[in-house]
Amino acid sequence: MRTSPELRRKLISVAVVSAALLTAAPASVAVAQESAPGPAAVPTAQTEAAPGATAERLIVGYKSGATEAKSNKAAEADAEAKAEKTGEDVDFQRRLGTGAALVDLGADTTRASVADVVAQYQADPQVAYVVPDRLNKPTAVTPNDTDYSKQWDLFESTAGMNVPAAWDTTTGSGVTVAVIDTGYVTHSDLAANIVGGYDFISDTAVSVDGNGRDSNPADPGDWYNANECGTGIPASTSSWHGTHVAGTIAAATHNGKGIAGIAYGAKISPVRVLGKCGGYDSDIIDAITWASGGTVSGVPANTNVAKVINMSLGGGGACSTATQSAITGAVNRGTSVVVAAGNENQNVSNSSPANCNNVISVAATNRAGSRASYSNFGSLVDISAPGGETRTSSANGILSTLNSGTKTPSSENYAAYQGTSMATPHVAGLAALLKSANSALTPAQIESAIKANARALPGTCSGGCGAGLADAAKTVQAVKGGTSTGTTFSSTTAVAVPDNGAAIESPISVTGRSGNAPSALQVGVDITHTYRGDLVIDLVAPDGSTYRLKSAASDSADDVRTTYTVNASSETANGTWKLRVQDTSAQDTGTLNNWKLTF
Repeated sequence: MRTSPELRRKLISVAVVSAALLTAAPASVAVAQESAPGPAAVPTAQTEAAPGATAERLIVGYKSGATEAKSNKAAEADAEAKAEKTGEDVDFQRRLGTGAALVDLGADTTRASVADVVAQYQADPQVAYVVPDRLNKPTAVTPNDTDYSKQWDLFESTAGMNVPAAWDTTTGSGVTVAVIDTGYVTHSDLAANIVGGYDFISDTAVSVDGNGRDSNPADPGDWYNANECGTGIPASTSSWHGTHVAGTIAAATHNGKGIAGIAYGAKISPVRVLGKCGGYDSDIIDAITWASGGTVSGVPANTNVAKVINMSLGGGGACSTATQSAITGAVNRGTSVVVAAGNENQNVSNSSPANCNNVISVAATNRAGSRASYSNFGSLVDISAPGGETRTSSANGILSTLNSGTKTPSSENYAAYQGTSMATPHVAGLAALLKSANSALTPAQIESAIKANARALPGTCSGGCGAGLADAAKTVQAVKGGTSTGTTFSSTTAVAVPDNGAAIESPISVTGRSGNAPSALQVGVDITHTYRGDLVIDLVAPDGSTYRLKSAASDSADDVRTTYTVNASSETANGTWKLRVQDTSAQDTGTLNNWKLTF
């Protein structure tokens, strides 16, 4: 059963209330959002639904041995079977890049009907997980205007990111950054650094460009009327959010106009997932997969594979298994994923995808170097960067490329915004500088270098702001021309990983160290396997404490060759450490070839 664009738009506007990340907007807007009524949470597996959301679509991950995991016809037949059992409209839509299935629940979705369908999938022994296709939104911004001399965030000694001193070493050349956002509106201060991207918005009510997915990531505008995106949410003009983010990363520099980009030698691949009222997890999952070089059914292969992904977006709730699978896949392919912590002035543990594993979660600081009043915080924040705070002056915002159109594109301009959306591209730009300076760096090593070379916040932070304020020059110097430093202990003894069997363990004896292990212990893993989604990987400390490195997921790609970062600062360094690997499903086998610990 298909819905009209008008009815689907109404459904989207209901879902967007709980997913809003707009608290960097004026206080009156934030209050309106907080007081907006919303339906109760969807009871899904491991309660992964965002609070207040009623799902219109579900993401279903099948176990690797299930026929439905690889056959669209089988997944479609399974949806029909669930529909017959529940009497609900259950319709298989498409296969996501991670292998999961997207299922539409139709126009008459209610809390009870969703619960019935979810219960049927949960009871199915072939199903690994079922989660809602949640709506995400760009983090909020506040506009103003122009000029490099106003880019305090790059060069001011108090709370700038010390970027100019890094340019003597690298400008980001040879690196592509995917900006997964609202797309790109033409701007002459960015055009030279734009390469091909993709529009992943499949729902025309969200895309507002008259079609579904295609190779044109142009931003047509994301404006909406009052109450169109949820009761109590006021009207908004178009944000041109993705273009603002892209300018911070890689605006053209030394061209006699506008602003300077942090990694102005890098290229930007605009990947469109956010439109009117936000964007769905399913589209974002496919965008992450494609941008990092993975395969997405029906989408041409990416010829501009990104080594850095910027996601200045988010929604409420825990990191879903479906989203985590996409992020893990991207990191395993060698792509760093940088995510906004969110603008609710709350613990980041309640904001996805900033609370996912293997991302670099970024909080925002103001011009004095304190945590911005809107910025999320907490132990899951990795690093802080300038995000601006415009309550007293627009000059304290983050200046970048924009467009003057209130609805559709008009003339190009520049404006100052505030938000963790603005802090995130500072760190994505830094990641591009690091990858350019030392192409051998893994995502884990990039994250570790950024955190290890941060400086203490010049201001204050309540609740936790990560390792401190990112310092571009210091971090680039630390990684220049070499691999990560430190003492490495290795095991090169190959161990077979049995199919759907008991866990195997490989030991490494660490000696000669003093005190505890580091907060950024590097765990390098090389596993050959024909369906890595089956694998669960843990690091076991000398005292028996375990640290989950990888969970099982619907990831049909081969092999695990990556480096994980573990906060092992509570563990004694010396002793026998073990890597524990288990294959949790049938039909595939593998080998742990080698692994290492770098202190």
